[in-house]
Amino acid sequence: MTRLLDRGRFNDRVLRQLGWSMAFIAGAINAGGFLAVHRYTSHVSGVVSGMADAWAMGEVRLALSLLVMLCCFIGGAMHSTWLILWARRQRLRGGYGVSMMEEAALLLLFGLLGAGLSLHKGLFTPPTVMLLCFIMGMHNTIVTKLSGGLLRSTHMTGIATDIGIELAKMSYYNRQQGPRVQAVRANRSKFRVYSLILLSFFAGGVVGALGFKHLGFGFTLPLALLLFLLGLRPAWYDVKLRWRWWRIRLAAAKAQSGALRRT
Repeated sequence: MTRLLDRGRFNDRVLRQLGWSMAFIAGAINAGGFLAVHRYTSHVSGVVSGMADAWAMGEVRLALSLLVMLCCFIGGAMHSTWLILWARRQRLRGGYGVSMMEEAALLLLFGLLGAGLSLHKGLFTPPTVMLLCFIMGMHNTIVTKLSGGLLRSTHMTGIATDIGIELAKMSYYNRQQGPRVQAVRANRSKFRVYSLILLSFFAGGVVGALGFKHLGFGFTLPLALLLFLLGLRPAWYDVKLRWRWWRIRLAAAKAQSGALRRT
């Protein structure tokens, strides 16, 4: 994750691994979270549609509840972006890792306090739902920023659309070929990446649903641990660089001090 990613290429190993890993976690949180809080917290299209329906039917309280969910998702995306931009300003390469590790901490908080928080309501919406929406906003932003907008870890509508586009290109018959007619060619690497992300999201959903069904909020512990480990590598890389830089500065200061004493 510390390398620059080519926006036009989908064969980068790190990008593929991060894409399916984050999609798996997103599927687990989304499906498992539904069993825990009875809401799909990453389905923003459904939230906005439900808000419009509730407003049209005069169900103001429900509309406000869905509006809070939308604002929490947007807030999570903003917060994750702030972390990444701050890290870049500080010349750190692990901004994405820091965001993942903070998301892991919030997910762990959800698991530890979820049972108690689900009994309370704030701003028309249970705090558990608000927290999960915030987490999912952070989650989707990490992959989106890292891939330059090419990938999403929670937005399977766009992933399925891109799969359909590539399938259409694969099945298109290029009857006329020549210098004036550009042949239709599918991006098979892109198709494989998107297919893997979709399957990973589905697999994560199955695992998450089973995990929350049998373990309840405690299932967030392995998910938080996986997120933490994903973010630890780039963050640790920055720690090593800073430590090395500090040792060089310290050695230079000692050498300069010794030279001044000799003179």
